[in-house]
Amino acid sequence: MRRITIDFMGNKKYLFAFSAALVVISIAALLVRGLMFGIEFQGGSVMTFTGTADVSVERMREALDEAGVAGAGAAVIQQTDEGDFIVRTSEQDADAASLQAQAVLGVLGLPDQDASVTTIGPGWGANVTNAALIALAVSIIAIIGYVSIRFEYKMSLTAVVALAHDVLIVLGFYALVGHEVTPNTVAALLTILGYSLYDTVVVFHRIRENGQNLVRRSFQQMANDSINQVLARSINTTLTSLIPVVCLLAFGGSTLKDFAFALVVGLTLGAYSSVGVAAPLYALWKEREPRFQALKRKAEAHAAK
Repeated sequence: MRRITIDFMGNKKYLFAFSAALVVISIAALLVRGLMFGIEFQGGSVMTFTGTADVSVERMREALDEAGVAGAGAAVIQQTDEGDFIVRTSEQDADAASLQAQAVLGVLGLPDQDASVTTIGPGWGANVTNAALIALAVSIIAIIGYVSIRFEYKMSLTAVVALAHDVLIVLGFYALVGHEVTPNTVAALLTILGYSLYDTVVVFHRIRENGQNLVRRSFQQMANDSINQVLARSINTTLTSLIPVVCLLAFGGSTLKDFAFALVVGLTLGAYSSVGVAAPLYALWKEREPRFQALKRKAEAHAAK
């Protein structure tokens, strides 16, 4: 059976244009709609109401307003599949939040035991934010260091460009659909970095192997062949990783669905960016070296005969 070969290098302009369009849309979404951060980052209260199957979202918001809940108009109201409500407010005083929850129960005519309240202060939220930023920064530095030592700095920088591409677009999707950014989202982003880097390293490893005895072919031609040689492996790995995550997105709880959503988008982008962003960028950069410029001219001359 003849193997299908995709001309990634010949279509690199289209791939770059597609990625650029996604990045522009993501940046616009982040600037216009912004990210909705969970109370773990901003501080606030989470009120959980059960036994509310007959209560609509509109009625719950009215009840919050009638009960005098702080920031009722901006409260995030989420209804679970079981009909329960998870309400996130800006109230950072635990006693006040408990009184407000009891007032909501009174307005809705629900028993006292049907509400639980969790309050997070601004200090804890700041610590979570700092820890998340440190984790992301250390991850990027470690990636640059590892790939530079294992391969070369040009590979590490193009790999980081692909990772930034993936993370930015995932955050843009979050802004577009209005998903809340929680510590689970940060965990998902770090997981995405790992999977995306793995795909990229597999491609780079094959490029390095094939580039050791390069003759009569340009670097881009060799890189294109290398991508196609590992393409089936990358697709199989991505599909195997996506299947349980898609099931989690379809059947998981409300908290897990946010985590799964980020992974579905990120894993798909990671597989694409390895062959559509990192490898073409690296090949273009590498072919600027005098040795590979000479090989390119020889390949072009040979093809013209």
